Amino acid sequence: MSTGFFEGLSKVTYKGADGDGDLSFRHYNPDEVVMGKRMEDHLRFAVAYWHSFAWEGGDPFGGQTFERPWHPQDDMGRAKMKADVAFEMFEILGQPYYCWHDADIRPEQGSYAENLSTLNEITDYMGEKQEATGTKLLWGTANMFSHRRWMSGASTNPDPDVFAYAAATVKGCMDATHKLGGENYVLWGGREGYETLLNTDLNQELDHMGRFLNMVVDYKHKIGFKGTILVEPKPQEPSKHQYDYDAATCIGFLRKYGLENEVKLNLEQGHAILAGHSFEHELAVAGAEGMLGSIDMNRNDYQSGWDTDQFPNNVPEVALAYYQVLKAGGFTTGGTNFDAKLRRQSLDPVDLIAGHVGGMDVCARGLKAAAAMLEDGGMEDALKDRYAGWETPEAQAMLCSDLETISNRVLSDNLNPEPRSGRQERLENYINKFV
Repeated sequence: MSTGFFEGLSKVTYKGADGDGDLSFRHYNPDEVVMGKRMEDHLRFAVAYWHSFAWEGGDPFGGQTFERPWHPQDDMGRAKMKADVAFEMFEILGQPYYCWHDADIRPEQGSYAENLSTLNEITDYMGEKQEATGTKLLWGTANMFSHRRWMSGASTNPDPDVFAYAAATVKGCMDATHKLGGENYVLWGGREGYETLLNTDLNQELDHMGRFLNMVVDYKHKIGFKGTILVEPKPQEPSKHQYDYDAATCIGFLRKYGLENEVKLNLEQGHAILAGHSFEHELAVAGAEGMLGSIDMNRNDYQSGWDTDQFPNNVPEVALAYYQVLKAGGFTTGGTNFDAKLRRQSLDPVDLIAGHVGGMDVCARGLKAAAAMLEDGGMEDALKDRYAGWETPEAQAMLCSDLETISNRVLSDNLNPEPRSGRQERLENYINKFV
């Protein structure tokens, strides 16, 4: 049944390169086979409930610009209305998945017991909608950064009562995710960090965070949750120094606390940029360690210093990202979540559809370019050629040798190597043939 919010909009379909307007897919054809797999099964698109439905259009300098019929989001009637609109949009777009924080889907009640009650009620309601529409939950998570109780952290909070409240909150969200058949559970520690070391015991906070995540993994196994536990790196915003700075930092943390075989990473384009990296760098680091789980697809404004969460529109960037995803074996339980929001001036419901349609097309183009590059093999051949010297028995033996033996060889053979070109420009030209 139509809610009337998207009045006049019909289901978005694939019409190819000659499709008219911005409300049809020119490149995203769910059934197109890429490298032996349907495009929909490669990309596994998801809508982010928070940006699409919970966000009210504010920014650091101004308040609400969106006036939706479910605003203010303060009772269960509006929560259910929001869910009605959300599932209508999922059907219009044909997105197979969605994602949520608990605070996106239920009103804040003040106490844990009341929040748990409304969470259970709304997820029962959403479960019925999943059955009716076929839309699935890619992942759930707990918002432990917005409410004032989290201002000094959740699992890293100096107050043990806040740690306890966080543990209870995550348990409730994991139960709800499990109930809805979620394929992952994500932890993003927006307040897991510090503003100043003058009032922070960094070692204790990291130990508490490690213990908390071990409890999460233990509970996953206790309830029989078959999905993947994911953590999401971000270097700053809201905390000045966040403990989950980037992929490498998170991997080091997971190894320190014995979680490297239990937890993977949910990586975001915008967060990579804030950390001073490219998205493909973060994906390559996670892929090399076997810890690439899922991605949040968006882009940042390169002239702004904060996380702007815009829809992706740069095909070459996206192609290089999916190249790393495909090299890592592609998604299993993970997918492509659009952690992207409208601009605060984009007020119309149709803008929400258009933003996702454009993002899905850009991702489809990027995926096809990445697959074509992998199938052509030029990039991999160039890498193999550059490191070919290491394939010799002498080079391999050197890795098992010692400094003195190697030094004697350099002297006896009078080694004086000449540098070889990295051929970056030629490789950039090669990539441009595909994008």
